[in-house]
Amino acid sequence: MALWQQALCYALWLGGVFALAEALRSRHWDGEVVRKVIHIGVGNIIWLAWLLQVPQALGVGFSVVFSLVALLSYRIEILPSLNGVGRKSLGTFFYALSVGVLLALFWRDPLRVFAVIGILVMTWGDALAALIGKQWGSHVYVWAGVRKSWEGSLTMWGVSSLVVGGILSGVFGFSWMTLGLGLGIGAVAALLEVFSWQGLDNLTVPTLSAGLSYGAWWLFLR
Repeated sequence: MALWQQALCYALWLGGVFALAEALRSRHWDGEVVRKVIHIGVGNIIWLAWLLQVPQALGVGFSVVFSLVALLSYRIEILPSLNGVGRKSLGTFFYALSVGVLLALFWRDPLRVFAVIGILVMTWGDALAALIGKQWGSHVYVWAGVRKSWEGSLTMWGVSSLVVGGILSGVFGFSWMTLGLGLGIGAVAALLEVFSWQGLDNLTVPTLSAGLSYGAWWLFLR
């Protein structure tokens, strides 16, 4: 597939995600739900990028553009569903930045899988933890000044473990080692998610999850 055709595919995917988010916002859906729809929809573009083997430069370029859009959206109402103007959290910016960092570090054979792991841990783990914590998080705790719920943190651990263990097992074959690595790296991701000051977990969770998965591959799975 030609480069321009790939770029068109990614643009259409992102356009569809933001169109859905704007439609939900116009129907007065909860703002946090709308942001998580974007969070999940944008993150899952990595499956398309993996399938089409997006060139590293194109992937990093998309992340740079999205990072700039995210920064501008804190000041200008570019996409109201992305951030409220003046919103204090820099989570959207860190999200885009982490994608660029992971693609820059890992987007070459045979390391692409680790970029995919990091992005999908952030995509699914963080989003579902936030939504479940908000809806059903009745057991609250405060750690380092950050208010969280056990329901949300356990969701983060479970989903992250499934992502890491599932992808490692799918690529390298299922074993007790891949299962244990999934649970261990998932626990680290859940711990990092607790320290979400200014949305920093959107940078620490994916990069550390990818880095630990890469280290585990180097030590145990090669």
